[in-house]
Order: sequence, then structure tokens, then C-alpha cells
Amino acid sequence: MRRYLLGNALFRDLPGDALEEVLDFSRVRRVRDRTLIHARGDTPDGMFSVISGCVRACLSSGGGREALLAVMEPGAWFGESSLFDGLPRAYDAVAQGDCELLFVPRSGMESLLERRPQVYRNIVRLLCQRIRLSLILLETNALLPLEGRLAQRLLLLSGMEDGQINPDVRLSQEDLSQMLGMTRQSISRVLKLWEKEGIIERHYRGVRILDFPALRRKASES
Repeated sequence: MRRYLLGNALFRDLPGDALEEVLDFSRVRRVRDRTLIHARGDTPDGMFSVISGCVRACLSSGGGREALLAVMEPGAWFGESSLFDGLPRAYDAVAQGDCELLFVPRSGMESLLERRPQVYRNIVRLLCQRIRLSLILLETNALLPLEGRLAQRLLLLSGMEDGQINPDVRLSQEDLSQMLGMTRQSISRVLKLWEKEGIIERHYRGVRILDFPALRRKASES
């Protein structure tokens, strides 16, 4: 846990004694594939970071349809807004594969923040990243056709927008269709075309981006 926190942007610049305090009140949780970590409407009790595995943030309709909001991979935080507003959870968080999570209880963080206000700077940075991402997605959905929306989403999922590039996007075509609100057939058609153009490569675990400049051009086309 110490190595993990030292490598995580939220806590790595804490003084040694403050880091030890976080270690004292935090816990590692291991959950199995498809475990519901928290449900929409639950009372928040803390925030989580993904140590290993992936976590799906999604919304479900009464008719059984699912909207996939995001997939949190190792290093990602979720549930941090509960530190401030105390409102019920806004989405379901479900394990995708077996996961190991770091759970940071709200009570412990509130106590730490009272005595270590410098930690707010890191949390505000995290929340600003969330706001920036939300604005990008709103703009994309409002202004771009399907190809542009898909290209922009792949760039975001690859980490290109925050400078941590990973060409492998480990999402199925069904996942991408749920994220974008489009049919799987429409997603498949576009990906096949891009594969022929040498922009991406499809495989059973997702998509590998081969030509980032070309994909950025697709994202800017209206």
C-alpha cells in the first residue's frame, strides 16, 4: 500500500507522517468479477482507487438497458465527490474481472483534511480533471458525428488527452456502443473502415491505436 500511495498523484507528495496516517485508516478490498461495489443511491462512505483489475461506472434503466459511463483502470480514483457533498452515489460501480481496490473512508479523509489542508490541492486537481473530461464529452456529443465521437472517445480512453498514452483500449465494441449510445453494428462498421486505413487494429480484448495523428484528424472532422 505504501508503494502504491507513493506512486499515486493524490498522495505521493504527503509528508511521511501524513502518509502513515492514510495507511492506518485505509483498507485493501478484494472483489470478484461482477461484484457490485456500490449502487446508485447508496450513502457514500468513502472513495476508492483501483489497484488491479477494472471497475465499470454505469447507469441502468428499468428496462434492463445499461449506459456505460467509464471504465476505471489501475491508478484511477472514483467516489471522491462524496468527500465534499455527502450526496448519494450517482452511478453503479461494478467489478470487471477480479479487482483489488484501495478504500479510503470518508471519516479518515475528513479528519486528515482538517489538519492537512494542503491535500485539498491534489483533490481539487483531480476534480478539475473530471470537469474538463465532462466538458469534452458534452462538446463531442453535441457537435460531432459518430466517427468523430468514436475517435474522440478512443483518444480519451488511450490517455492521450492527459499525456499518459496507452495505445491499447481494452473495451469491447459492445462497451463502446453503450458509452456512445450507438448500435454495436455502427461501431463495428467504423472500426472495420479504420482498420483498413491502418488507423487501428481490432483484437478480441479491444482496440489498438496504430496512427494517433490520423485518429485526431477523425476526431476533429464535423
